[in-house]
Parts: sequence; structure tokens; C-alpha cells
Amino acid sequence: MNREYLRWHSPRLHREMELLVFGHAGAKVLMFPTREGRFWEYERLGVIESLAEKLHAGQLQLYCIEGLAAETFYGFDRHPAERIRRHTAFEDYILNEVLPLMASKNGHECTIVHGCSLGAFQAASLVFRHPHLFRKLVAFSGRYDLTIRVESFGDLFDGYYDDAVYFHTPTHFLPGLHGGWQLEKLREVEIVLTIGDADPFLDNNYHLSRLLAEKQVGHQLHVWNGRAHRAGAWRKMAGLYI
Repeated sequence: MNREYLRWHSPRLHREMELLVFGHAGAKVLMFPTREGRFWEYERLGVIESLAEKLHAGQLQLYCIEGLAAETFYGFDRHPAERIRRHTAFEDYILNEVLPLMASKNGHECTIVHGCSLGAFQAASLVFRHPHLFRKLVAFSGRYDLTIRVESFGDLFDGYYDDAVYFHTPTHFLPGLHGGWQLEKLREVEIVLTIGDADPFLDNNYHLSRLLAEKQVGHQLHVWNGRAHRAGAWRKMAGLYI
């Protein structure tokens, strides 16, 4: 299959950024890694191989990007306000550098956004904020509220809260959407969420599902047996849902 490595200096992030492209045609898939993952993570975990048939057939083209978790939500050496500002800059990088790159390489009308774990949060936050740009969201094992404490997972803002945290947190800003273009466009997006019934974020996924249902946003929530927050489950999920 086609595999292409790209690197450039981002004027929005003021650093070098790297990504991998897999496939030659088809629907474009923007892929966020996990918290500790890099742009090559999905290749290492076997997720790319699980999609090989679709890639060879020209049904999908994957764009695997950096997640910058250590500079954003897990950058504990920074003040929480700086963490969310850095994430906002990261989002600007995606919107104004990565998406135009994808459009220049592939004119397919469908853009899918995918992520696992923290990548699922980043994917969902991006799609829910900019639904007019995407056709589908596929999010595995996500926590959609980074302020909640579950098991060993703490509040990633250490109690800090501002408008930026609010507007980037799906389960916070969704209840405040009442009509308007954003909600209308969100109802046109195909949304697929997965979680294991022994995963720590199960309740948070049910909460997000209820919020979407209240807003009449169609979606699928697939609950897998056991703990599905792992590479083996994600490989199987990718083949089924992307």
C-alpha cells in the first residue's frame, strides 16, 4: 500500500510536525493517537494492517498525526490555562494546515475523524465544534470530560476552568446547543462510539450518548465485553467501524 511520510514547520505551533499517510484514494481519515502515542502509533499497533483491504481497494486514505498530549492536556509543567491554549493552537494547526493538506492530496468529499483514548476526546471535540467539515466520527475508549476523576485518571486541569475548557469539552457545551447551524450540521454527522463494559469511562460514554439523544443527534454506542481499552480491541473495532 502507499505509505508517505511528511514533515514541515508549523507556523501555528512553532515547531516541526510529522505525519504518515496510508492509502492512495477514498474517504480521508484524520487519526489522532493515544496520550502516549506518536504519529506512527497506529502502524505499530496493527490498526493500519486491520484496514489494509480497504486501503488497497482505494476506499480509505489515512492521515496519522501527532497528538501533542505532553504539550497540552498532559503538560503538567504548564499552567492549566496554558494547556488549553496550546490545545487551541493545535486545533488551529489541524484546521488550517492538516485539513488543507488532506484536501490538496485527495478531493474525496468524505472526511472521517478517528481517535482512541485521549485521541477519541480530541476527535470528538473537533467534530462537535466544527461539524460542517466532517461526515463521520469514530471514537474508541474515550473520556469526553477531562475534568472528571475516574479510577487513576484525574482532572487534567487541576480544578481550573474557563470558557476555553467549556467549549472544548463535549459533555459541557452540548447541553447549551439549542438549534442553530452547529446542531443542525451535527445531526448530519455519522457518529460511532465504542467502550468496554469494564472500561473506566463507561458512565461518561453513556452520559454523552444521553446528551446526543436529547439533542436528537443520531449516533451508535457499541459496548464491548470486558476491558476494551487496548490495542487488540481497537484493531477489531477499526475493521468494523471505520
